[in-house]
Amino acid sequence: MNHDSLRERDSAYSQVRDLILTRRLAPGDAISERGLSEQLGLGRTPVREAVKTLAQEGLLEAIPARGTFVRQLTVQDLREIHEVRLGLEGIAAVLAAQRGASIELQASARALQALAAQADLEVLPTQQAGWRFHEAMFDATGNPRLVALYHQLRAQSGLALQQVEDYDPQRLRQALREHLDIYDAIAARDAERAQRCVWDHLTQALQGRLQLLVRHPGALV
Repeated sequence: MNHDSLRERDSAYSQVRDLILTRRLAPGDAISERGLSEQLGLGRTPVREAVKTLAQEGLLEAIPARGTFVRQLTVQDLREIHEVRLGLEGIAAVLAAQRGASIELQASARALQALAAQADLEVLPTQQAGWRFHEAMFDATGNPRLVALYHQLRAQSGLALQQVEDYDPQRLRQALREHLDIYDAIAARDAERAQRCVWDHLTQALQGRLQLLVRHPGALV
């Protein structure tokens, strides 16, 4: 595969993935390779490859004799993703603590501290800062395979609640504190405490998501 083909394939993947995660392709929507090809101005082959990869990653679902659709996550899916994240992020916290806080992780923590000092928090910027912190923690492990596994799970769990607006402001602020607790443990090179803080944070996050689903039953099927 030549350089131009690789670039077109990567472009198709990133653009289709973005359409899914921003819900311009909503859960349950049918996927048309021809339609996507025309919409994105890309060839059918790279779009087909992107759809195949995204199905393997769990963002799309191929149903025999029906077609390919944006995956609709269930509460059970969310619980399973949570359980896997407990393992992956627990390991990441330990490895990051063993190596020490990276420059990127330090910068992410400063951004969270700046948000924590604000009187009012906006949901999306605060969530995005939290996601960047998790990404920086995984990058700090120095293990690219672990990073790749995290990105796949992050995308799947992000399908569920990315567009929910009335996120509990108390939970939002609590999540900020939890991220900073994780950072403090990593900066102190306390691997056991870092792992425990991650587990506590993810458990609280799951409970918060389940409570949101009570108010937004259509967010998951």
